[in-house]
Amino acid sequence: MDLRATRFEVIDRLATVWLDRPHRSNAWTGQMHAEYRWIFEQLEDRDDVRAVIVTGSGDRFCVGGDSDALRNHVERGGYDTGLPPEPSRPGGGDGLDADFAWQLGYRHPIIAAVNGACAGVGLALVLFCDLRFVTPDARMTTAAPKLGLPAEYGMSWTLPRLVGTTRATDLLLSGRVFTGRETAAWGLWNDVVADPLAAATEWARNLAATTGPTAVATTKRQLAADLVHNSPEVSVGESLRLMDAAMGTAEYAEGIAAFSERRAPDF
Repeated sequence: MDLRATRFEVIDRLATVWLDRPHRSNAWTGQMHAEYRWIFEQLEDRDDVRAVIVTGSGDRFCVGGDSDALRNHVERGGYDTGLPPEPSRPGGGDGLDADFAWQLGYRHPIIAAVNGACAGVGLALVLFCDLRFVTPDARMTTAAPKLGLPAEYGMSWTLPRLVGTTRATDLLLSGRVFTGRETAAWGLWNDVVADPLAAATEWARNLAATTGPTAVATTKRQLAADLVHNSPEVSVGESLRLMDAAMGTAEYAEGIAAFSERRAPDF
């Protein structure tokens, strides 16, 4: 695919994806949407990738839908995702095929490095990431109610689970601007730091150096299943089944050997 609104690179088992329209503050378009899904489809089956970081080019993450695209929705009288008839299909499965819910079912951890303003669909994308780092001064908003819209892309599902119903109701009904600093203690962020890309990179490098790839992918699937479907009883039963299977793998044998020999594992 000819990438015009995004870019990515893979270095030392870490993939970084940029929303790359800095001249428009990385505003979301159908082209960006299609490219974003395509990139993640390319990365999912790569064994030289252990985690994916998503950030914005320039000093903003994503200010939401592009204003031209929003005006087109008025003329059309309905919503158009901008995706082609047969879009790329990363992640997903087991009831997680929708945007951006597929990120929960994705093989690798997805880490948001929110380097500046983040609104609307950009915030929805961030909320479906596995981890989130943000700058203290990043200005964010759900945006939708001030545009005459309901909560978009599952934010009425993600936000209450991350920050609780009371705070989610505040942000979703008012559409007010909030910052990383204001929400530092809300449970929305893994850390509020001056350089979220550096923090995300450090976390991902530690993951790649110290954890088994199959163990991480399996745990991600467990988290998604328990969040969406499972009772505690089902979760315990499934974990025992997965542990039994894992103990017959070379990954487990290496992990135990490294632990016994007091050395770093070689996964």
